Amino acid sequence: MSQEGSAARDDEAADVNTSGFPTGDAKPASDTAGTAGETARAAEQVRTGTGTSSERPVDVEPGEFEPSGRFGVPGRPLRRSAFLVGFTGALGVLLAYALFLGIRNAAGILVLVVIALFLAVGLHPAVVRLHKWGVPRGLAVAVVTLTVLLLIVAGLLALVPPVVTQSGQFIQQLPGYVEELRRNPTVNDLVIRYDVMERVQAAANADTIGRALGGVLGGAQLVFGTIFRLLTVLVLTIYFLAYFDKLRELGYALVPRSRRQRVRLIGDEILTRVGAYMVGALAIAVLAGVTTFVFALAVGLPYPFALAVVVAVTDLIPQIGATLGAVVVTLVGLATDLPVGIACLVFFVLYQQVENYLIYPKIMRRAVSVNEVAALLAALLGVALLGVVGALIAIPTVAALQLILREVVLPRQDAR
Repeated sequence: MSQEGSAARDDEAADVNTSGFPTGDAKPASDTAGTAGETARAAEQVRTGTGTSSERPVDVEPGEFEPSGRFGVPGRPLRRSAFLVGFTGALGVLLAYALFLGIRNAAGILVLVVIALFLAVGLHPAVVRLHKWGVPRGLAVAVVTLTVLLLIVAGLLALVPPVVTQSGQFIQQLPGYVEELRRNPTVNDLVIRYDVMERVQAAANADTIGRALGGVLGGAQLVFGTIFRLLTVLVLTIYFLAYFDKLRELGYALVPRSRRQRVRLIGDEILTRVGAYMVGALAIAVLAGVTTFVFALAVGLPYPFALAVVVAVTDLIPQIGATLGAVVVTLVGLATDLPVGIACLVFFVLYQQVENYLIYPKIMRRAVSVNEVAALLAALLGVALLGVVGALIAIPTVAALQLILREVVLPRQDAR
C-alpha cells in the first residue's frame, strides 16, 4: 500500500513542470506570451516611471551627484560607421583648438583662479580647525578671510608711508641736487660737450608730452588692474573656502566608482600636503620677519616694521626669496651707515644658514618631503612659466607629483 502511494506521488510530481503548473493544466502558448509581454511592459514602466501611482516604486531622493531619472533613459550608442568616426575626429580636433584658444585668451584669469585655489587649499585647514571648535562654517570662513585681510592691510600700512616719505624728501631735495651739479665744472663741461641742453629742449615737445601722458595713464591702468586682480583673487578664495567640500566631492564623483576610493585617499593626501606646505611657509616667513624686526631695532635701521614685512613677504618665494629680502635690507643699511650695512650682511648670511639647514628641513620635510634637487628645478621652472606665482606653487606641485609617482606609476611599472 505504501509503495503504491509513493508511486502515485512520484507520478504527480513528474506531471508538474518547472513553472509550478501541472502538465495537464499547462497554460497555452498565447497565455504564456501574454504574461511575458505584461511582465516586460511592467518592467519598462518601472524603469521609465510611466506606470500608475500604485505600480511605481516609492520615490527616493537621489544624491547630489547622482542622476535624478526624471529625464528618461539614455538610448543605445550610435553605430560606428566610417563617417561617424571621421566626423567625431574632426569635431575633436576643432574642440581641442577652440580649447587652446580659450586657455590662451583667458590665461590671466586662469592664473588668478590657480592662485585663489592654492590659497583656499592652504587656508582650508584653519577653517576646519575653527569648525571643530564649534564655530559655524560660514563664520569660520569669514574669520579666516578677515584675518588675511588684516595682515595684508597691516603690510600695506607698513610699506606705503616709508615710500611716500622718501619720495617726498627726494622731490624736495631734487632742486638742490641739480644746483650742485650745475656748480660742478666737470658736469658743465660734459653738458657743453654733448649738447645736453639742446637735447633736453628737443625732447620736450608735444610728442614727448603725449607719450608721458600715455605713460601716466598706463601707470593708472596698472594700479587699477592690480587692485582688480587682488579683489578677484580675494572673492574667488572666499568662494572656494565656502564650497571646498562640495567642489572636492564633485571632483571625486567624476572618477569611476571602481577607482574612486583610491583616488579619494591620494587626493586627500595631496590636499593635506599642500595645506601643510602653506602653513610651514607662513611660519618660516613670520619667523624671518620677526627676527629681522628685532635686528633692525637693535642696529637702528629706519622703518624696521616695513623692512620686516619685506623680508617676510619675499621669504615666501622658494630658493631666492630670502636672498632678495636680505639684499633690500642690506642696501638700506649701507645707505644709513657703512658699519650698519656690514652688520646687516653678516646677520643675513648667518640667519640664512640657520634657516636653510635647521628651520626649513624640520618644517618642510614633515609637510611635503620633497627632494632638494627636485625643489630647486621646480622653482626655476615655475619662475620661467608663471613668474612669482609659479615659484609659490612649484614645491606643492612637486610633492603631489612625487606622491602620484610613488603610489601609482611605479607600482604599475613593477607589475608589468
